[in-house]
Order: sequence, then C-alpha cells, then structure tokens
Amino acid sequence: MQNNVLILDFGSQYTQLIARRVRELNIFCEIKPYNKVPEDMSSYKAVILSGSPFSVRSEDAPHPDLSKIKGKIPLLGVCYGAQYLAHFNGGKVEPSNTREYGRARLTNIKSDEPFFYGIIGGSQVWMSHSDTIQELPENAVVLANTVDVKNAAYRIEGEDTYAIQFHPEVYHTSQGKIILQNFLVHIAGLEQTWTPDAFVETTVSELRKKVGSDKVILGLSGGVDSTVAAVLLHKAIGKNLHCIFVNNGLLRKNEFQEVLDQYEDMGLNVKGVDASARFLDALAGESDPEGKRKIIGKVFIDVFDDEAHLVKDAKWLAQGTIYPDVIESVSVTGGPSATIKSHHNVGGLPDFMKLKVVEPLKMLFKDEVRRVGASMKISGDRLGRHPFPGPGLAIRILGDITREKVAILQEVDAIFIDGLREWGLYDKVWQAGAMLLPVNSVGVMGDERTYEKCVALRAVESTDGMTADWVDLPYEFLQKTSNEIINKVPGVNRVVYDISSKPPATIEWE
Repeated sequence: MQNNVLILDFGSQYTQLIARRVRELNIFCEIKPYNKVPEDMSSYKAVILSGSPFSVRSEDAPHPDLSKIKGKIPLLGVCYGAQYLAHFNGGKVEPSNTREYGRARLTNIKSDEPFFYGIIGGSQVWMSHSDTIQELPENAVVLANTVDVKNAAYRIEGEDTYAIQFHPEVYHTSQGKIILQNFLVHIAGLEQTWTPDAFVETTVSELRKKVGSDKVILGLSGGVDSTVAAVLLHKAIGKNLHCIFVNNGLLRKNEFQEVLDQYEDMGLNVKGVDASARFLDALAGESDPEGKRKIIGKVFIDVFDDEAHLVKDAKWLAQGTIYPDVIESVSVTGGPSATIKSHHNVGGLPDFMKLKVVEPLKMLFKDEVRRVGASMKISGDRLGRHPFPGPGLAIRILGDITREKVAILQEVDAIFIDGLREWGLYDKVWQAGAMLLPVNSVGVMGDERTYEKCVALRAVESTDGMTADWVDLPYEFLQKTSNEIINKVPGVNRVVYDISSKPPATIEWE
C-alpha cells in the first residue's frame, strides 16, 4: 500500500486517536513503536510523531532514529514530537513556569502557509505538556503562537517538516481535522481513497489470493467483529468458510437460535453447537471470577477442537481480531509492550490445532468495522449490537453458577434490553445488562414475607470501553422495568440501578 502514513508512538494516551483522525480523512495509517521504525520506508508518504508522558530533557527519553525520515519524507511532530525535533536539532526545551494544559487560542497564525490554510485567528487548540520550546533551531520558522506559548507551531526551512505544541487529534482542537488534512493532503500529497468500499474490494481480493480453495474455520460469537469477518470471508471463498457458533449456556434469552437464524439468512455456512450442559457442568461450584473464565476458555477450546476436526482438510482459522488488539503500545516505563489480547470467539486456540491464522479486520478500528459492515449491507441490528462479554452471563452472576440462576438472569436481562428498545433508548446506550447479586433481601408480596434475590441494572455510555459513564435513564422507564421484573421473574424481589462510572468501577461487575 503506497498511500500510507506512519505514526510513531512515544507512549501518548492520544496515539490511537491520531490514527482514527487520519482514517477519518480516508487515509490509511499504521502505528509503530518509536524504536521500531521500518527498514523499508518506501510505502510511507508521511510520518507523524506522537506525544509522550516523557520529557525530551530526560535521560530515558524516547530517542528514535529519524535518519530515513527527516528531510526525506513529510514529517509532523505533535507535542513531544515537536519538542523532540527542536531539542535534538539545536533548539532549547525547558520546563514551563506553569503546566500548559487545556484550552488555548492560536494567535499570529501564518495563514498563507499551506499548513494553516483555512485556519482562522483565535482558533481553539488543546495543550497538554509541562515542557515548552523556548528556542527553535536556526532553520525554523514560527507559524503560530498562543498567549503562553511563543512557539506553538513551526516548520523547518528546506524540508516538509512541521511541528505543533498542541494536539490536533482531540475534540477540543476545533480545527484539528483541517490542520491534519492540510499536512497530509496539501503538503504530503496523500490521496483520500481509504473508504469502506475500497477496503472490502481490496480485502476480498487479498483473501482469495491468500486462502485460495482451502477451507477456513471461523468461531462466531454473535458480535460485530466476527460477523463482519465472516461476511468478508464469505464474499471471498463462499462455502469454503465453515462457521461454528457455540452455545455455552450463558447467552441471553433465545440468543442461540436467533443468532443462528440471522446468520443463515445472511447465507453463511454456519453450524450451531449446543454445548450448554458441558459448560454448566464444568462450572458447578466455581465462584471465583478468574476461575470461571478459565473453565469457560478450556471447555470452549475442547468443544471447538472437536467441531474443527469434523471439517475435513481445514487449513485456516479465521479470527475477528481488530487493530487495537494488535497495536504494540509504548509503556510509560520504557519500551514497547505487547497488548495483544486473547479473543473469546476463538478461545485462545492452542498450537496443536495446526491451523494457519487469517485476520481480515486486523487493521481496522471498531467504528471502521461497523462502516465496513454497513457497506456490505449487514443489518443495522447486527452492527449496532451492544458489546457482550465473552464469558457471557457467567460474569454477571456473582458467585457460583447454576442453571436456575442463569434462567433468572436471562429473564431479567430480556425485560431490561427489550424495554430499552421499546423506549427508543437502546441505541443511546453503549452497553447494558443485568447482574444477579449473591444476596437475598426481605420483601413483601401479597400478605407474605419473601426472602429473594436482588438484581442490578447497568447501562453505560462510552466510545471504546476504556472509560464509561452511567446513563441517566428516565425514572419512568426504570420504574416500569423494576415493576415488570419483580412481577414476572420468580425469585427476584428487589431491583437496583448502578450509577458508578469507570473508573473507579468497571463496566462488568466481575
């Protein structure tokens, strides 16, 4: 791919946001750790240096080799990147008298420069640094200031090298997208051709070349990622894709059959495996959350391995891995740290399965996966489905798992989720679910005293699950839902609503 941007990560909390903003401009980009600059730079038409929690004045400051980049490829330094380009090229970076954090206004903008085309004076930007550039390198030209930052933006004479002390990728920089577009399109000459349709066309072609006439096995979870991966592979290889959807007994009410029906309506070659008894028997007596996860993972591997052996001559395992799962991020303590996660839809399959891996979505962010799915006409109900934990209701039942508890929580959850849909609230919530608590409470029904279970409802808004806030659902909705649960679900006499944010709480309770 020749129309490509390289983002070098110095450990900034905003690095993935830079990538998402670049992708929003329909330009492809990749993130690499600062000390893993590719040997072959021929496919990159621009490079962006991220921010960092480090100071360029520190002895352990990230120090990349830019010999193949600076002065040869258009280069943009953001925050730490800007300070790095100044500090190691004859400028001076010193601690600020006050921490420069939050909103600021650009002044003295050189709007005749291509970098600032369309940017007006007083444009709001977002600062986040404790050092500041006091002196620029000799061959640098100031492009903008703020009240507190005299070198808020600059460029290097004779090079397509630009640097800014602020963060164009964050929402609070009002014209950040225009600035990035000016650099990438008008200065670096990148084409804005990275679209969902183009991704589908390219990926289907690559899958056909890679897989050929081989058989591929894919473990479906019912979620967005595995669904989009399945449809992409189906477009490429048709019936040679063998999908397996395992019922672990911990899905939502009626979900197993409903999801199977939806997949079959989509024309996928899918086999449903009801292994609920196998999972629930293995979980009997286990109340530790990690213990439950390990049991579910092991049983899934066993079930999936049994089913995979029934597909004769299968050579590939497909996974719905997405880009955040494979990015190597830079830790604040030093070098890159692998952040690859195991995926519940394949259960972390072992080496003995001897299958080659194919991951058609591994360069996409979650929002891009949804756009690709929409371009392939996957229904909005499928693409808009709330995230659901891999261990399912096992981590929403606090304590040990029994068939009775699963049945109770399935009924409670169905009333809650169906109610969100009926009230037009489902699409306003990022994730919702019910928790069965390991406590009984006293109640009164009719003239009798009851001592039954308590359930907690949880609904949060988020963009990526890293942080989340509770949703202020209407009191009328909560009142109706609580009454319906208590009246219709035997064994429950109390309903509470979780108003904790993440952090300090988590979205799930286990």
